[in-house]
Amino acid sequence: MMKSDLSPNGAWHGLPLSPAQNREVLNYIQRCERAGVAWDTPALRDMLHDMLHPPEVALDSTDELTQYAENEVFAATHEEPDDRPVDDAP
Repeated sequence: MMKSDLSPNGAWHGLPLSPAQNREVLNYIQRCERAGVAWDTPALRDMLHDMLHPPEVALDSTDELTQYAENEVFAATHEEPDDRPVDDAP
C-alpha cells in the first residue's frame, strides 16, 4: 500500500486519526521514503497503536486538573532569574 492510500474521510488507511496524527504518519512515511528505508516497520505500528490507544490520565478530581493548568500557565508566563539573557556588553 502506498502512503497516498487515503480513505474518503482523508485519514491514512481509514484509521480514526486526527488531522495532526494523520500528518505525523504521512511525514514519517515520507521521511523513510526519502532515506530509502522501509516505512512499514514496528516503529510505525507502535506509533499508530499509541495514537489509537493513548494512555488514560487518571485525575482524582477537577481540583488536580485546575492546579495542573495553573502551574502550566505560571511556568509559561514567568521566567526564573537565571533564565534571562545576560548582556556582557560594557
